[in-house]
Amino acid sequence: MRRFIVIMLILMFWATFAYARPTVHKIAHKKTQKAPTQEKVAPYKAFIVTEAVTGKMLEGENIHERRPPASVTKLMLAYVVIDKLNRKEINLTDKIVTSKEASKIGGSQVYLKEGETFTLEEMMKAVLVASGNDAAYAVAEFVAGSKDAFVRLMNEKAKALGMNDTEFNSVHGLPPSKGDKEDLSSCHDLAILARELLKYPKILEWTSIATEGFRDGKFIMNNHNKLLTKMPGVVDGLKTGYYRETGFNVVATGKKGELRFIVVVLGSPSAKIRDEVAIEKFKKAFSQYKVINVVKKGEVIDKDIFLIDGKYRKIKGVVNSSFSYPVPYDKKDSIKKEINVQEKIKGEVREGQKLGEVIIKFDDNIIARIDIVSPIHIPKANLFTRFIRRMGLNI
Repeated sequence: MRRFIVIMLILMFWATFAYARPTVHKIAHKKTQKAPTQEKVAPYKAFIVTEAVTGKMLEGENIHERRPPASVTKLMLAYVVIDKLNRKEINLTDKIVTSKEASKIGGSQVYLKEGETFTLEEMMKAVLVASGNDAAYAVAEFVAGSKDAFVRLMNEKAKALGMNDTEFNSVHGLPPSKGDKEDLSSCHDLAILARELLKYPKILEWTSIATEGFRDGKFIMNNHNKLLTKMPGVVDGLKTGYYRETGFNVVATGKKGELRFIVVVLGSPSAKIRDEVAIEKFKKAFSQYKVINVVKKGEVIDKDIFLIDGKYRKIKGVVNSSFSYPVPYDKKDSIKKEINVQEKIKGEVREGQKLGEVIIKFDDNIIARIDIVSPIHIPKANLFTRFIRRMGLNI
């Protein structure tokens, strides 16, 4: 009996072990499931980097793709305004009275009330710092008499600048209402516009403001262009833009020493990504380029010019203006100078009179012609001296 019990216990133990082993085997070989991979979102739809002095493109992608610029549209409004200021057709101290239509414009705004009055300069700060759509509408009405008339001016300016990818249908860049057309532009065209705007210091003065009080400080305007604080001392303008359908856009400019670049990024999925792309592009551009000081104003050209009738027998000209040029580090030796001056001059020589020119080339292409001029006035020699000279005597 005892033997029977022992045998039964052994059989039960063996059965339990045999049943458990396959389960252990299955667990050991069970495959782990991988988490589904998310599709990577492109950091932009289009971008361009250009050098501000020459307009040369350093790099870009989809540069002619037409996209809604959103509030970047306000840069063309600023260009129309600054051009009229330059022509003395309007003044920064002019008073603008807010119309009923302007007070009803939504989106980013400074909450203008009908009848509220501000100077043109106050309104332009509201446009370029707070991206005020209401202020943009008020400025357009003041300058051109109506929104539609101002849009025509914007398109005329775009055409004159060669912005062939561009069509404006609003003064502020808001998404179009039903039945209206959207604003369209490209990286290429917006870089052209930015380069033109940089000719006017007032534009950078306005677009470099990070924070500004409005309505006697009761309303604080914060610039949407956070690159001003992310790259302090480098980025000093110009404008951002966003609405859902077009994504996050920026037209930015930055300066280090004598180098200045323009970066345009369109269609980013977030402001953070857009800014990261712009910062990376700025850093890359600044690391690859340097400014070559080719000639300096007043620099003496070491070539004698014979004065047939002058009180002095010869003269050396000087360069009339300085000229610098941005070049890639690996092409800094590609700039060449050719000196062309007259061999002989009759009569007196006036101070500042053109004697020749310096022809400056980069990669065998002419990039500048700088006048060589006389540094002093040289009157004619007396009649006897001139007579002897013409007789071939060395006096």
